[in-house]
Amino acid sequence: MNFRFILNIFGRVLILLGLFMLTSIIWALVYEEQTIISLGLSALITLFTGAVLYYTTLGNLKKELGLKDSYFTVTFTWVIISVFGTLPYLLTGSITTFIDAIFETVSGFTTTGSSIIRDIEVLPKSVLFWRSLTHWIGGMGIIVLVVAILPLLRIGGYNLFKNEASGISYEKLTPKTASTAKRLWGIYVSLTFILTGLLMLGDMNLFDALNHAFSTMSTGGFSTKNNSVGAFSPYIQYVIIFFMFLAGANFYLHYHFIKGRFKRVFGNLELRSYFGIIVIVAAAIAFIIYRNGGLTIEKAIRDAFFQVVSIITTTGFATTDYLLWPAPAWTLIFLLMFIGACVGSTGGGIKVIRHVVSFKNVVLHFRRMLHPNSVSLLKMNNEVIDDEKVGSLISFLVLYLLTFTFGSILMVLLGEDTLTAVGSVAANMGGVGPGIGSVGPASSYANIHEAGKVVLSFLMIIGRLELTTVLILFTGLFWER
Repeated sequence: MNFRFILNIFGRVLILLGLFMLTSIIWALVYEEQTIISLGLSALITLFTGAVLYYTTLGNLKKELGLKDSYFTVTFTWVIISVFGTLPYLLTGSITTFIDAIFETVSGFTTTGSSIIRDIEVLPKSVLFWRSLTHWIGGMGIIVLVVAILPLLRIGGYNLFKNEASGISYEKLTPKTASTAKRLWGIYVSLTFILTGLLMLGDMNLFDALNHAFSTMSTGGFSTKNNSVGAFSPYIQYVIIFFMFLAGANFYLHYHFIKGRFKRVFGNLELRSYFGIIVIVAAAIAFIIYRNGGLTIEKAIRDAFFQVVSIITTTGFATTDYLLWPAPAWTLIFLLMFIGACVGSTGGGIKVIRHVVSFKNVVLHFRRMLHPNSVSLLKMNNEVIDDEKVGSLISFLVLYLLTFTFGSILMVLLGEDTLTAVGSVAANMGGVGPGIGSVGPASSYANIHEAGKVVLSFLMIIGRLELTTVLILFTGLFWER
């Protein structure tokens, strides 16, 4: 592998990460906090390490990456940024142990939203900003950002790009990977600032609005309040519902919408399925919780739609504790953790498109059984899905379920009750955050065994990178010459 260039990429990533860290100091100055030196030191260590890696690998640099290089680079980039991302927590004393800090950081960058912090509101504002910023950096992907602003590859750039971008389809908006990355980040930034402005029209100040915009557009779920979005007005909740929905949709469709290609957008089968699942499940839950009593029709509908959109997009915000709902309602919420958002979104999970293709493949299989001599093709948005892609999809689903099962068993062996084990693994693999059992929306992961936090951190990373990008490194085939 081209280790010299890989180290050079690591250096670029750390320099960019260090610059992001510096922005937290602005809030330390605004709120007159005693975290300026600690945050500055965190940024300095990150920038210095990045500069050393970058400048010591510049000479005679071969700017080419093969497939193995790409898998290795993407996986270890996420490990490295997670390690350095702990510095603002540790040096400010906001989190005192490395395991807890790595859990919170991995959760931030992977946009999972799981947290070990019991009382969020006692943290310095500058640290809360860094916490939300890790979401925003990880939402579209830091390597995608590096490719966008520092075009650095002659060969293998698109492999690097698609191996990091969570479920992003292999469509190129432009012939050049860097141009595609710029357009995606441009849409991402624009929606973030539009959302910030709309939130400030409600009962949020600039700080809360910016933090929640970061968490919403990245489908992360970190809030600045202990009661999450439930601490704010119905107007705020409705605005966030809409933007969570947008964040969970394919960003390529956002681009086509901007270009006026409405037929391509609204004719997209995955988008229609995504919308249909949300409406059907939210309506069912609203009916259940309204019949249970104690809520107005509007409140039942708002809570149902908020939690359904929050979970299917893997954002993880909460306006209520859904574990207090009747069992059928929170069971539907749990099942949504296995659906996920759309391909090409900032959301995690299995992705709607895989479920749609799997269902269409089952129907096609039955058709071929009844009409063995007929020529039947599996199509998605008028494009034929060949057997190789279907096989890859089925392999992913099997691998996902096997990993979920193994992870759940491991968490039980580490002392967690079955409900918590299953809920924590499903929530962290899918990038959701809050689960069921003792890790619901009104709780935290603080009481999880330290080994369990390590396991869940690993599951967050492999879930964010869609399993195979990471797991292939553990196979003998990868290391064969």
